[in-house]
Amino acid sequence: MISLRTFAYLRVSTADQTTDNQLHEIVGAGFHIEPHRATTETISGSVAAMERQGFKKLMDRMEAGDVLIVTKLDRLGRNAMDVRATVERLDRMGVKVHCLALGGVDLTSPAGRMTMAVISAVSEMERDLLIERTRAGLQRAKAQGKKLGRKPKLTADDRSKIMALKAEGASLAVLAKQFGVSRSAIQHVARQEKLA
Repeated sequence: MISLRTFAYLRVSTADQTTDNQLHEIVGAGFHIEPHRATTETISGSVAAMERQGFKKLMDRMEAGDVLIVTKLDRLGRNAMDVRATVERLDRMGVKVHCLALGGVDLTSPAGRMTMAVISAVSEMERDLLIERTRAGLQRAKAQGKKLGRKPKLTADDRSKIMALKAEGASLAVLAKQFGVSRSAIQHVARQEKLA
């Protein structure tokens, strides 16, 4: 016999956030969630769903006929491909996935799959446009003669002082502390000066 249990996946990105509003929204939409069937997790949405400890445990608990509720698609993940793969995996298990922000549509249904395809296409287009704009901006900045990248922590004068102090026998640790950089930054200066 097929079970009919409802689970909720509630995720926030940082410890100063709470999942309370997500649970209230799910209950407000008419779903009854037993406390032991609500999985809460504090982890970035950029981490793939199957790499999250809480979500993996949730996957192990669900079976055919179960329903998983999320308030928004980004609770499952921010990467459209990962979200799609997660929904497809749940569909193969016989688990329905309802997203409240999308009108409560079951993402495993034909209408849900179409919604997912549209969202994936839009996400991919947005990513491509962002890459295109970034490249154009970098090319424009280079053409205008702007220096790209971070401003170096050590000035040319600092580098000369470091080499002089190093020649006098100053240790890497002492130089790093004096100039407020890492030991490897001091080593990098020494290597560059030797090549110059």
